[in-house]
Amino acid sequence: MLKNFEAMIEQIQNDIYTMGNKVVLANEKSLEAIKSSDIELFKKSKSELNNLAYASDKIDNLILKTLALHQPEAKDLRSMVSYLKITNEIVRAGTNTKNFIKHFSRSLHSEIDFENILEFSIPLQNASILAIKTAIQIVKMDDTQLIEESFQKVLVEESKTDDLYAMIEKNLLKKLSKEVELSKDYLDILSSLRRLEKVADRAASIANLLVFAQVGGELHQA
Repeated sequence: MLKNFEAMIEQIQNDIYTMGNKVVLANEKSLEAIKSSDIELFKKSKSELNNLAYASDKIDNLILKTLALHQPEAKDLRSMVSYLKITNEIVRAGTNTKNFIKHFSRSLHSEIDFENILEFSIPLQNASILAIKTAIQIVKMDDTQLIEESFQKVLVEESKTDDLYAMIEKNLLKKLSKEVELSKDYLDILSSLRRLEKVADRAASIANLLVFAQVGGELHQA
């Protein structure tokens, strides 16, 4: 019975890892699309997020089945509850990624100054990718020190996205006041980049939940 339970836990972790990496890959491909202004690559990056909600439901059902068939002890029960929350956070990260891809790719055809925007938006996406990638990797870790170090790394990258977005917002609002005729385009860009910052927020939540699942302690709202 114990071996069956351990196998189900491993399956849940593997499925969460696979699901999370879909979001990572979508962001990595969209970054390549930004650098190359390749609309087709934007479409490919968006396709990585297909069936994300289905994957989440499948994992959630497996978690519930595991809880129904077994009577997990406190640590395992804590992990199961965390995993249920994590799948929702990954879906939210995927939704934010999809919205970013959709709106940013449309703005490539506008007349706004993209050279200046990319100066900050590329580092913003790099930080966002590193945050979500590191967070997802924690699900495969069992060393407490490595988990804690990875968690801190996620928080650092999430903080970077906050700072970079604040700089972008200040910069674009200045441009908007000078180029009123392009105000909608600038606001659309600003809204899409806000989605990247939200991906990093979700990464911090995922990392927080995984630390709680693996190490315990208090669960905080990231």
